[in-house]
Amino acid sequence: MARWGFTVDLERCVGCQTCVIACKVENGTPQNIHWMKVLEKKEENDYSYAKRTFVPVRCNHCENAPCVTSCPTGAIVKRADGIVYIDQDVCIGTMACMTACPYYVPSRWDGAEGYYKGKLTRYEEMKLKKFKKGTAQKCHFCYHRIDQGRPPACVESCPTQALSYGDLEDAESPINTLLKQKKHFQPRAELGTNPGLFYLTGKGGGKVGGMGR
Repeated sequence: MARWGFTVDLERCVGCQTCVIACKVENGTPQNIHWMKVLEKKEENDYSYAKRTFVPVRCNHCENAPCVTSCPTGAIVKRADGIVYIDQDVCIGTMACMTACPYYVPSRWDGAEGYYKGKLTRYEEMKLKKFKKGTAQKCHFCYHRIDQGRPPACVESCPTQALSYGDLEDAESPINTLLKQKKHFQPRAELGTNPGLFYLTGKGGGKVGGMGR
């Protein structure tokens, strides 16, 4: 069985936000909900040389996902291939997942009131119907595309090829090739959640230290 993983090449990401927009278009998330975000870190040295690093973040689809074990209704499901998603029909909005997740990924949608001004497009109306007020929200790895053999929308849209995905169980998969070629780390790996997300930091195989939040 495959276990899907995801890589972000921090040397390639230019902070264009294309992945953020692609995710919203593909999944029709509400106006105030972002399953994909790009954080920006600015660094300055003694010579006033400024450097910016862009860090795309989304659900890590952890092997040992705290959100799954914390949910009292079983609304958060981990598939056999490692994808973790929220069943909107089962979620009752306890937000236990938000408290349990060490990456602060899940968010709560409290409805469209105050966010949509003017008439929604037909596409927006269609997409918005699947979101239930008072429920938890997060990335589901575009599993509807994965099941069709297609890449997640964020990966497909990235103009610099900073994002990649693949089967971590397949030694010859593109994602494992990248992990062999480049230094990398998993976010907060010390917590033992075994995230399915890896940040690539430069040439040369092997892991580097984890990243705190």
